[in-house]
Amino acid sequence: MKNKGFTLIEILVGTSILVIVIIGLYGLFQLGIKTAGQSKARITATSLANQKIEIAKNLPYNDIGTIGGIPSGDIIETEIITRNNIEYTVKTTVSYVDDPADGLTPSDLVPNDYKKVKVKVSWPSFLGGELILITDIAPKGLETTEGGGNLLISVFDALGAAIDQANIHIINTDVDPSINVSYQTNNQGRYLVAGAPSSTAAYEITVSKSSYSTSRTYGTEEVANPEKPHTTVIESMLTEISFSIDKLSSFLIQTLSPWGSDSFSDSFPDQSKISEMSDVIIDQEVSLATSTEGYFSSGYLLSIPVVPESIINWHEFIWDDSQPSETSISYQVFYATTTIWWLIPDNDLANNSTGLESSPVDLSALSIIDYPKLKIKGNLATNNTSTTPILFNWSVSWITEQATPISYVSFNLRGNKIIGTDAQEEPVYKYSDDFTTDSNGQINISNLEWDSYNFTINPAENLDLVSTIPISDPLGQNIDLLPDTSTTTSLFLDAENSLLLNIRDSETLEPIFNAQIRLFNSQLEYDQTQFTDSAGKTIFIPLETATYSLEIQADNYQNYSGSTSISGDKVSTINLILTGPS
Repeated sequence: MKNKGFTLIEILVGTSILVIVIIGLYGLFQLGIKTAGQSKARITATSLANQKIEIAKNLPYNDIGTIGGIPSGDIIETEIITRNNIEYTVKTTVSYVDDPADGLTPSDLVPNDYKKVKVKVSWPSFLGGELILITDIAPKGLETTEGGGNLLISVFDALGAAIDQANIHIINTDVDPSINVSYQTNNQGRYLVAGAPSSTAAYEITVSKSSYSTSRTYGTEEVANPEKPHTTVIESMLTEISFSIDKLSSFLIQTLSPWGSDSFSDSFPDQSKISEMSDVIIDQEVSLATSTEGYFSSGYLLSIPVVPESIINWHEFIWDDSQPSETSISYQVFYATTTIWWLIPDNDLANNSTGLESSPVDLSALSIIDYPKLKIKGNLATNNTSTTPILFNWSVSWITEQATPISYVSFNLRGNKIIGTDAQEEPVYKYSDDFTTDSNGQINISNLEWDSYNFTINPAENLDLVSTIPISDPLGQNIDLLPDTSTTTSLFLDAENSLLLNIRDSETLEPIFNAQIRLFNSQLEYDQTQFTDSAGKTIFIPLETATYSLEIQADNYQNYSGSTSISGDKVSTINLILTGPS
């Protein structure tokens, strides 16, 4: 006899199907509610728009206009009306129409043929939406100017192409009633304000568009001699004015020293940076190998080739070792111009033939032409079979063309476009502002108009601008910013004295990020704190020729304090001792 009923799998499948059906029905129910709500909101919006249209149609023709608009009238331009707990924004625009049937401006001397009433109703609730109704209202009898003149506004971009739907805001407080009205350009980037009251240098016009620059007229209270003064409208005359706007752009500014440093280093975690060795053992350090009688009396190791990129000149050779009594390590430097390696002669590197014994060794006198690549050699020796010297790490550094960020540099950014001249006939620039780069020597400046820009370093910085990318001539001037672009501009700065610090882990020689470095000299009233970047570097610039105190702190490392003498551009590497987990 078979058991009757449902298995667990059948129950789960059935339940899943039921849940899917319920979710689908719930979604349809929600959609139905939203659709019904949207339909109801649109019906209400249509009713509000129709009411505005009927109000306009029942007004005397001369009163059909918005309060503060052109033409002026009795209609409120923008209203917020609440119906069924929904806020509706009702915006009414009244404008004259220049009908092509009798010619167009400027050949048509009476372009205000009839009025167009546009009502836009928008609401945010439910799915949100907007509705627009438009009607034309003609005067009884022949067309008339009703007094006033005509103002034709054109808007185009940096290449001269028309910009449609640009916002035009017009203010004129010298007429009665005063004017405060907004329009938008047509597909040809134009808008005709017909029947504007006559007024001399009083129409304040601003043209804008979302994500675009802004252009406007200026009054003599702002600038003595405006390039584009507030507009004049003359009775029965056509006044034409044009504006140029385009998409906004940005500068990414970098303040940099035109040089930096790089290095080859090895703390011997393995043999990957060793080209040759004999009778030595590498195990996170280098020591002599052992024989049946104890340590070998001597051994050596030779690094792989050190081949710098973008080198300006060699800097120094440094090492960290331990030489107990009866032991020694001496160092030598080799070079190659082809595939054969030679010992650098003593007349170019003193004592190199017998062995270098004091770290650091200055390599700055070595010609990068004669010595384009190097190898370093360590010679280990002991007179005691129970004792060995130990080499912990070594490195060779050089100065490079790779720039180093300079933190917190103040500069002025100024465009070349002018809005007029002052009382002394000096130019008044449309854009000028002061900025300071951040701890990484960078700043992003957005919402900038296309223009040719000039960069001026704050004189208090005591830094010289020596070059730029893009190249500018003269320095820092006329760097172009095109519409709708983001342009990276590098400002390379220099001074007579500077200190470039490389902070590294004493065991791994890896750079230490975000190490806090304080450099100070009380007599000079200099006290500056900076932090290392991801490469473990920071540069102090400008400095005076003097001896400075130095304090360094980094998480999980022993604090360091010391002093450094500065004269010219100095590069220094400091290794910190790890005290906790890395």
